[in-house]
Amino acid sequence: MKTELLHSDVQEFINQSLKIETAQLAFQKNPFPQIPWNEILTQIQSKRKAQEKLPTWFQTSGILYPLSLSIEQTSSEKCAAYKASLLSGDSLIDLTGGLGIDAFYFSKHFKTVTHCEWQPTLSELVQHNYQALKATNINCISGDGLQILQDLNQQWDCIYIDPARRNQAKEKVFFLKDCEPNVPELLDTYFEYSTKVFIKTAPLLDLAAGLNELKHVKEIHVVALDNEVKELLWLLEKGYTGSIQVVAVNIKNTETDVFKSTLDAESSAYSNYSTPKEFLYEPNSALMKTGQFNRIAEQYALDKLQLHSQLYTSASLIDFPGRVFKIVANYPFNKQTMKTYLQNQKVNITIRNFPISVSELRKKWKIKDGGNQYVFLTTDCNNEKIILICEKINLL
Repeated sequence: MKTELLHSDVQEFINQSLKIETAQLAFQKNPFPQIPWNEILTQIQSKRKAQEKLPTWFQTSGILYPLSLSIEQTSSEKCAAYKASLLSGDSLIDLTGGLGIDAFYFSKHFKTVTHCEWQPTLSELVQHNYQALKATNINCISGDGLQILQDLNQQWDCIYIDPARRNQAKEKVFFLKDCEPNVPELLDTYFEYSTKVFIKTAPLLDLAAGLNELKHVKEIHVVALDNEVKELLWLLEKGYTGSIQVVAVNIKNTETDVFKSTLDAESSAYSNYSTPKEFLYEPNSALMKTGQFNRIAEQYALDKLQLHSQLYTSASLIDFPGRVFKIVANYPFNKQTMKTYLQNQKVNITIRNFPISVSELRKKWKIKDGGNQYVFLTTDCNNEKIILICEKINLL
């Protein structure tokens, strides 16, 4: 770990350079010849990326940053705070520590947290940062997480794992068994040391595929940040065979939308279907990922437009976890209506259960993107292709 980077004059230079493009800085003369220029540039680039994603790190003096890739891969503080709020106890071990954002937030809910990181330099850097953050109940150990778990040979209230989503060939993977560590293969070993295993996976993982690979799943949390799904959380409890709770969370600037259901409730839920009424509802991305489409209709007393459209409607306005629109007009989809109402216009287009892509529609009818008008092209309950011209409603 380069302690020279912590000198006050170096830190001042880093802070003053945050708004300067890295490419421009790269051609400057290094004002600190005792420190490799690329290491200073890495600190500037990483701290710049941390400003929004990791505000506590950004605002704390004496923080050191690893390569930018680690910043991009780590949890945001908002997501880390949410997942940490789901658990509490005496002890937690994080087998795949990384930059240590998750472990830091877990330390607010557990008496002791152990952070495992196989890269010695990163482990040392994280331990230093925890000291700067005054997180005194986290112990950093460098080495393989599984080996550390077995060497410590103790019981934990929870084991936390964020498996790497690339295999040794650096290819993107879509199954847990192809990630590192191979969680499905190691589950029985993990349960020897804890009754709870908490797993974070990429949003690309299909829920059904994850359930097929895992066992004793008690809860699944789909976590979105500003309507973009960031991570899936799987809480496993040794011996659990009951109903699986599914939670959709959309973390926004001033509030968080939360939808709770169970996987088996979806199969017994019933949806009414209707042609478009006064208002249109589009579920947020976390809700969409859960696949709880009938439960959404049931819980919010909404009608679905069609089995596969995943759009909802009502005669009166309700508070809803997603985008809400006032339907201004409803037209059949044909050449004449497209020419009359959309050709050469500037509108926001969304398609749901519709055979033509947005790019094709824009190209054919010379439609520009943007403006205050929102258009949905979809299929209704009579299997008719329709055009819904809408105005967005911003619910407080």
